Amino acid sequence: MSGLELRSVSKTFGGLRAVGDVTFTVPERSIFGLIGPNGAGKTTVFNLITGVYKPDAGSSIRFAGTDLGAMKPAAIARLGIARTFQNIRLFGQLTVLENVLVACENRRRAHLGSAILRSPLFYLDETEMNTRALELLAIFDLDGMADETSTSLSYGNQRRLEIARAMMLGPKVLLLDEPAAGMNYGEAEGLKKQIRWLRDRFEITVVLVEHNMQVVMGVCEEIHVLDHGETIAHGTPDAIRKDEKVLAAYLGEEVHEGQPAAMAPSKSEGAS
Repeated sequence: MSGLELRSVSKTFGGLRAVGDVTFTVPERSIFGLIGPNGAGKTTVFNLITGVYKPDAGSSIRFAGTDLGAMKPAAIARLGIARTFQNIRLFGQLTVLENVLVACENRRRAHLGSAILRSPLFYLDETEMNTRALELLAIFDLDGMADETSTSLSYGNQRRLEIARAMMLGPKVLLLDEPAAGMNYGEAEGLKKQIRWLRDRFEITVVLVEHNMQVVMGVCEEIHVLDHGETIAHGTPDAIRKDEKVLAAYLGEEVHEGQPAAMAPSKSEGAS
């Protein structure tokens, strides 16, 4: 199996089980949704995949045949897994362009000595990285803001900048943690198109944590649903939209036959 695979993944914090026995496989080059109400454990799963947290004994997280359990976040990023964050984490003192260039270090060929001596390879790296960063900013309509500080951008543009920075790593799997948070309807529609385009253009896998059901149901091909750290459903958007356990988790009550089966978007998730 060369994709991302979680088997019986659990995480306990001081006796509190945040994630319990979660199992799913993300198909290569798919757009995969990980959803659930507030506190469901979605961001915790992202932190486990990226090495921020270590899973409990008996858990297995593998990517491209490699066990990620003992790896550090930097090594996992070099392997090809990049992410954005639920709470925006940009370098406020840096420009938009510099924020993207921060993520290029794992792609450089010039070593420290080349940088000190200003060798031809160093300058070639600088040119190539700047060109790539500007190309990514253009994809997200941010190239005209390249020299502005990141904190001067609107909330929606800061979200796009985070995605551009993650793409600078050249990932095989892109984990997006609530990328539509704070976006209006038009911006969310644009984000859906960008996610599809990124998947197709760069032939990557996208895993999406999102509360905006307009985005989730419109772009995901397969969805895994958590509630209180446990799996309650897995399937296509159409199946998830009608699943009674999912509806009960989102609406906070049991759904009986004859009740309207419409999923309501939830507020942005807190600490997961």
